[in-house]
Amino acid sequence: MQEPEDMTRIDFHIHVGIDIQWLNYACRLVRKVYAAGQPLCIIADDPLLRAFDAQLWAFSALDFIPHCRAEDAHATVTPVILATHCSAASEHQILLNLGSDIPPDFARFTRLLEVVGSEEAQLCAARARYRFYRDRGYPIHTYPNSA
Repeated sequence: MQEPEDMTRIDFHIHVGIDIQWLNYACRLVRKVYAAGQPLCIIADDPLLRAFDAQLWAFSALDFIPHCRAEDAHATVTPVILATHCSAASEHQILLNLGSDIPPDFARFTRLLEVVGSEEAQLCAARARYRFYRDRGYPIHTYPNSA
């Protein structure tokens, strides 16, 4: 089945572990998007963004992913930004949702990445988001973690 070109593609990466494993998986996904030369916005609540920011610096000794908070003066020229809401991403085409809610304005992005850990609360929230996207006809791809 061909996907509508004007609809946001949604990729669910599921069962990616707990605690630090979950954040490491998200870091590797960000590295992949950055290596492909695509600007990316990551949204979550502030405490999770701080933890993710720290993890981006520590997850790999060989990789540097230029990133900053959306309110930083360099945000407009930084390929990866961290924000509490997606309205901060003006030029970014890909949105990574680390939160449990459906991101407002997600449909203005060409692609939405959902990273879901193995904890029951994350799985439950992800199922609700999945149903929301599916019921509105968004093309959804699921990637179960095999590691």
